[in-house]
Amino acid sequence: MSRIGRKPISLPKGVEVTIKDKVITVKGPKGVLSQEIPGDITITREEDQLIVTRENDSRQNRAYHGLVRALVANMVEGVTNGFEKRLELVGVGYRAQMQGKKLVINIGFSHPVEVEPPAGIEFEVPAPTKIVVKGIDKQLVGNTAAHIRAIRKPEPYKGKGIKYENEQIRRKAGKAGAKK
Repeated sequence: MSRIGRKPISLPKGVEVTIKDKVITVKGPKGVLSQEIPGDITITREEDQLIVTRENDSRQNRAYHGLVRALVANMVEGVTNGFEKRLELVGVGYRAQMQGKKLVINIGFSHPVEVEPPAGIEFEVPAPTKIVVKGIDKQLVGNTAAHIRAIRKPEPYKGKGIKYENEQIRRKAGKAGAKK
């Protein structure tokens, strides 16, 4: 049995869950998320908990069991607290700023890079070298942060680029001196 799939999901106050035709909808103070339930996985509600079970032990259902439980737990967490990813700009003259809802990044190119937020995502710039990506959908927040990081990944020699806040960059030694 899946260790993650067996764990019940506790529902905080103010979260409503609707399960209809293999689609689960979670509604909370921050918004609404819905997800289709794959395979022969069933979700039942018992008081203030959700229980994820599988009908049989086929290989596909075993794979989906923990996945569905994790997705639903992330949905519940997202509509109550939300998710955020923090990015840092490392390099001389690298900076970010907001223009309306758009994020404008000066990252050493000949032009500033403008990033339009997808629906359900907000950008914050607490400092010129820090970017915060916020939203209720964990996957969308992670993908948006990865998209911003891909604009200029940190390079291994000086560490310049866009990196996650707690990311460790593996550094390489520079060019060795010529031998006589």
